[in-house]
Amino acid sequence: MEDKVLLAHGSGGRLSHELIEKHCMPYLGNTILNRMDDSAALELNGRIAFTTDSYVIKPLFFPGGDIGRLSVCGTVNDLATSGAMARYLSLSLIIEEGFSVFDLERIMSSVSETAKEAGVLVITGDTKVVDHGSADGLFINTSGIGIIPEGIDISGGNAKEGDRVIVTGTIGDHGIAVMAQREGLKFSIPVESDCAPLNRLVSEILDVSSDVRCMRDPTRGGLATTLNELAAQSGVGIQIYEDKIPVKDAVRGMCEILGFDPLYIANEGKMIIIAAPEETDRIIACLHRNKYGKDAAVIGEVTSQHKGRVALRTRLGSSRIVDMLTGDLLPRIC
Repeated sequence: MEDKVLLAHGSGGRLSHELIEKHCMPYLGNTILNRMDDSAALELNGRIAFTTDSYVIKPLFFPGGDIGRLSVCGTVNDLATSGAMARYLSLSLIIEEGFSVFDLERIMSSVSETAKEAGVLVITGDTKVVDHGSADGLFINTSGIGIIPEGIDISGGNAKEGDRVIVTGTIGDHGIAVMAQREGLKFSIPVESDCAPLNRLVSEILDVSSDVRCMRDPTRGGLATTLNELAAQSGVGIQIYEDKIPVKDAVRGMCEILGFDPLYIANEGKMIIIAAPEETDRIIACLHRNKYGKDAAVIGEVTSQHKGRVALRTRLGSSRIVDMLTGDLLPRIC
């Protein structure tokens, strides 16, 4: 059973060490992690951002990514929403007995490649093995630490009347890609997940703009839910325009067929930015120079009306309130 993970691999004994040394460390090793201490000793200066998240996506592999890439991107992007430059990650694995060692190595390789792209190090972690049927293959928990540059104050509570609302690209790609893979749906135009680390993109934005108010990645619940969160935190209204929101034709078509609204579909490589109006042109120009921001658009503004809520102006010129997602359109999406 050398090609499968056994319960004994979670015992803390010889097989545990072999699992880590043979199938994880070749992909993740660095000067800090290689010490193999129970905690990592770090040197950090300035304000610190810290976040943690868990990933239970099904399936583990999907067009445009996998659970490994997702776990790095999700944590790096959560740090980036506060303007923090991610530095270090932890990586903890909960592996189901019988899981393929080959797939484990594929995922570790993906973690390694994505961490290098983001410029972060995996410096500590943990591995547990649970009974067959208890973990659906593999669950991952990551935590991240980043440094917030001096003078940066970005928060969901900072939006002001007149600010512009920007989205860094097309919405709904991740959720539709995962759903299509899960259900075995085939479409003439394939859709890939937008899963991507956005910390370098955010750094470029902060280099050209000194007045970014809020940033948030619209993951579960999609654009609509995230904008409602920001409106509530800041005590403002948000007006968005349907014809300004970038959606790929394939995603829009799939949503129409399946009865979904793209506004509520998860994203894993997009950022909502709320900034002062005079900063808009500089931010958009900066985004368009980056491959992860080439489809960026201004989609609305902050208003004093309908405080705490989001309103959508439709293509027909009518208006409707866009509420938070109720229930779960696509469970196990991240």
